[in-house]
Amino acid sequence: MSCSPMPVIKMWALTSLLLAGVAQAAIPNAMLRGMPSLPKVLVPERSITSPNGTALPNISTIYYFDQLIDHNNPGLGTFQQRYWMNWEFYEPGGPIILMTPGEVNADGYQVYTTNDSINGLIAQQQNGAAILIEHRFFGYSNPYNNLTSQSLALLTIQQAIDDLVYFATTADLPMSGGDAVKPGQAPWILIGGSYSGALTSYTMVNKPGIFWAGYLSSATVQTITDYYDYFTPIREYMPQNCSSDVQAVIAYLDEMYKANDTAGIQTLQEAFALGGLDHVGDFATALQYNLWDWQSMSPDDGPNSQFYQFCDALEVKDGVNAGPEGWGLDNAINSWGNYWNTTYYSITCQDQDVETCLGSFVPTDVYWTNVTVDNSGRSWFWMVCNQIGFYEVAPPEGQPAIVSRILQPSFVERQCVNMFPQAFTSPPEPPTAETNAMYAGWNVNVPRLFFANGLRDPWRGGTVSADGLNKPNTTSMPIYMSDGFHTSDMISDNGVVDPTIAVVQEAGLRYMKEWLAEWKPST
Repeated sequence: MSCSPMPVIKMWALTSLLLAGVAQAAIPNAMLRGMPSLPKVLVPERSITSPNGTALPNISTIYYFDQLIDHNNPGLGTFQQRYWMNWEFYEPGGPIILMTPGEVNADGYQVYTTNDSINGLIAQQQNGAAILIEHRFFGYSNPYNNLTSQSLALLTIQQAIDDLVYFATTADLPMSGGDAVKPGQAPWILIGGSYSGALTSYTMVNKPGIFWAGYLSSATVQTITDYYDYFTPIREYMPQNCSSDVQAVIAYLDEMYKANDTAGIQTLQEAFALGGLDHVGDFATALQYNLWDWQSMSPDDGPNSQFYQFCDALEVKDGVNAGPEGWGLDNAINSWGNYWNTTYYSITCQDQDVETCLGSFVPTDVYWTNVTVDNSGRSWFWMVCNQIGFYEVAPPEGQPAIVSRILQPSFVERQCVNMFPQAFTSPPEPPTAETNAMYAGWNVNVPRLFFANGLRDPWRGGTVSADGLNKPNTTSMPIYMSDGFHTSDMISDNGVVDPTIAVVQEAGLRYMKEWLAEWKPST
């Protein structure tokens, strides 16, 4: 008997999960395993035509926009920012729907221009066109040909906001009539999920009047340095027996750490085939890896998902499923360690040795020194260290913990120095309070913003649906929550699998229809 849920598994969901696992393998930096990224869903090749039957370019066609290198100094010139566009549903007068996927190479995210996504459902309903634009310093949209600290000085929230605004107000789009659909001539809708959802909120706070409406999924609008709430929904919604046993192992590790029992810690590490790690903090981080797999979950994931395989390894013994209290510490150490030995180490590290794969204390490692472009982890960590925070660490004493209290913000801040020694001579504390004051955070109050969140999303604590926030749900700024995971509502098929997600998607479409009916041209 399995502790896993049993819904139907779709092949695209499995493919997405497997791709995510490969992409995140061998990452010694804890923050980058839990990046708040969007689902990457592959879209089959198909012919596309406009409403009048004209054949249109494939959605994989890349277009380029001359974006300003520095919006505070236009004299520095421009760089080529990549974007993708689909106007199969567009009719004159329809909206232009813009989205950046945020902290990733945008190639492969073209699903967000099709009606397999909420973006395309809005475009289909409203006869609009959908655009996906790559974020500066991610993928191949780079002001400079390297990712040194000097170059990354132009990677800020404000520059990213200004990119979206400059594109909307100056771009001549490749479709017929695309030079006459600027804001004021046509309604623009800004969409985002996760960080790019937060960026949608920030943009509409900072630059009002450009985008008529916004759709924000799992938008982490409130930046938080000590983000231990990342693990709260995981602990609450994972199988209770699995949670109990994970808590037991973590408490055991923390007790030995407090007692300075280095021999006991070494024995525990060896049980996981991680005895070669030189620092206990890296071992504590490795134990987080199984929990980070939760973020890749989709509503139609079943027993073959990585997270539930992990819990089954701990909780199913001789065909019997443990009760809510789990099997206890000894079995948890043996079964969790065996899972790392036989299965998870090869998934995470492939053929690397343990210190190369999971160690984070050697600043000369190429992982920290590689400044070539298309290194999303480096670019994202720059934003984390400088403005955003979201260090996924242990909760305060007295709260249940599935993450070791060895892991505090200082453990992550140290890695900012490893990655960017030219910028930081000592571990920095990101100015999250300043970021929240500048872009409103939880206090956002902008008309025609639709918020969609998921109950089981580990990033929910940074959204307007955070526990205890009780932000009012209004017709001007509606807040909906499904039973979903991270940005689940952005993928159309998730509404077929989970009726609570369908409710959110239908509400978003309804509000967009109402709000767009109110729009009037100003030019």
